[in-house]
Amino acid sequence: MATPLFIYLHGFNSSPDSIKARQFQAAMVAAGRADDVLVPALSHWPAEAIAQAEALIKQHQGRDITLIGSSLGGYYSLWLGEQYQVRAVLVNPAVRPYELLAEMLGQQSNLYTGEAYTLTKQHLQQMLALDVATLSDPQRYLLLTQTDDETLDYRQAVDKLRDSPMLIQRGGDHGFQQFTALIPAILAFSEGRVELPDVPGLPSVDS
Repeated sequence: MATPLFIYLHGFNSSPDSIKARQFQAAMVAAGRADDVLVPALSHWPAEAIAQAEALIKQHQGRDITLIGSSLGGYYSLWLGEQYQVRAVLVNPAVRPYELLAEMLGQQSNLYTGEAYTLTKQHLQQMLALDVATLSDPQRYLLLTQTDDETLDYRQAVDKLRDSPMLIQRGGDHGFQQFTALIPAILAFSEGRVELPDVPGLPSVDS
């Protein structure tokens, strides 16, 4: 029986070289599961990014797939989870990026690749088209969020995923401190189990 496949979707102006993506890949390599994780370099165009992720899901449709979505990647993961009925772990996910990024229209540069592009209203329209109003199965999603996220209001994700299993930690930041401590919980969730550990220094909040 094939082991679960993970597809990691990075956030806005990020890349496969992001810290969490590299940490997760390193953990999978250490476990002898390097072939069980894919981290695509997503286009800055939301429609293209979704098409990239869809192509991977379809390519591996015979496997049990779990998405890991960080920030904007979490927003994408909700849409993909609904379309393909796959599990998704959402790490400090964006909930309404089409509103958040409206103040950032204009020149942008990818933090890792240096790619320069112009963020336009068309980007926002493509994001809005991916908005998920209702979750068909909230148990398909696991929310991991930290209250001191300096980029996103964590309460939006808590409300959106109020019927899903979640871990809310006091403190932290948008990058998600001590992400590696939650990797065992991600692996368990991919197998249908919710096992959320206490993380030293980041107390959990009763949800």
